[in-house]
Amino acid sequence: MSELINNREHRQKMLKEMITDLHSGQSVESVKERFKELLEHVGATEISAMEQMLIEEGMPAEEIKRLCDVHTAVFKDSLDVQEQAEVLQGHPIHTFKEENKALSKVIANIEAIVSEISTATTGADVAPLLQKWRDHHESLLTLEKHFSRKENIIFPYLEKNGITGPPKVMWSLHDEIRRDLKNITSLLQDSDTLADKRLTREITDHVIPTLNTIKELFYKEENILFPMCLETLAPDEWEEVYSQSDDIGYSLITPKPWTADAKGKSADVTQALGFIKLDTGFFTTEQLNSMLKTLPFDITFVDKDDIVRYFSAGKERIFPRTPAIIGRNVENCHPPDSVHVVERIVDDFKNNRREHADFWIQMQGMFVYIRYFPVRNENGEYLGVLEVTQNIKHIRTLDGEKRILDEQ
Repeated sequence: MSELINNREHRQKMLKEMITDLHSGQSVESVKERFKELLEHVGATEISAMEQMLIEEGMPAEEIKRLCDVHTAVFKDSLDVQEQAEVLQGHPIHTFKEENKALSKVIANIEAIVSEISTATTGADVAPLLQKWRDHHESLLTLEKHFSRKENIIFPYLEKNGITGPPKVMWSLHDEIRRDLKNITSLLQDSDTLADKRLTREITDHVIPTLNTIKELFYKEENILFPMCLETLAPDEWEEVYSQSDDIGYSLITPKPWTADAKGKSADVTQALGFIKLDTGFFTTEQLNSMLKTLPFDITFVDKDDIVRYFSAGKERIFPRTPAIIGRNVENCHPPDSVHVVERIVDDFKNNRREHADFWIQMQGMFVYIRYFPVRNENGEYLGVLEVTQNIKHIRTLDGEKRILDEQ
């Protein structure tokens, strides 16, 4: 049996069988006993690979999420003894773990407060305790930044490496926690200053389970997700994760500076394959041109020397443009009686006196909104002017909300 256990392919087959047994209703203890030898050899990456395989074979991610805690209970003994990789301060994984520590302290404070409220005599004044709870709850809500960095930075890099199933499962857990935290926010807003049975019941039935779910999520992160990420992402990918993280922010901590190990950087093949590389992605020329034509507004770009360099050729341009204007001085593209306005806008942009200029006119049944913006590089150097024109007649009629997709 041990020879088979050392075979990764066979281990994956046995893991799949084990999880299938759990989903059919067998107990955690019986499954652990049956697969005892297997569990001694299983690590975080194999657990994730098993979930990936089940999803690819048709098991819904929601079903895996439903029994996620059961999976963790089965693997807990092996996960607890797995060797944790060391990461330097400031590394994205170190930052996530530091957030977990800070948020766990907040959770411990809330647990102590709600315990005191739950044991208070009915009618007792718990206003000071409720206020403390509200303050700590606000701190706990910064968990959103922790979730957002995972969803918008970590998960995309896992997906680029072929790992799509586990992120779906964990994102679903995030959404469940979001809903529960929102309900607790409402509970705190509606609670009276006096202890009562309703509040105690809410704490028992909803608050404590939510806090436990968050703690269990931290365990899954540190023992399954993070080890898998460290095994999967290349050094240059970690550098990209680090550089993008500030845009979203952090939960309760300020991360240390960090520099990626230069070894193992993957070659940038985007340009070699004919892509136009931008700060936040890359396109083929066809994709970029088609996207610009699809925008629901017209754009025109004039460079720093006042020469027209580009206009979008959308289906419904408001003002006529032809390729003949490319290379033309912008002053010659406007009627003589409005040239002075154009010159003033451009001069203001060049001299940092204005960050936008807005106009709106009504013509031919349209309400046309025209905006001008200075285009600058990262050093603040002036590169030109962007004109954005849009018919906003329909937009001005919108009211309330629309959340349901129209039937075609």
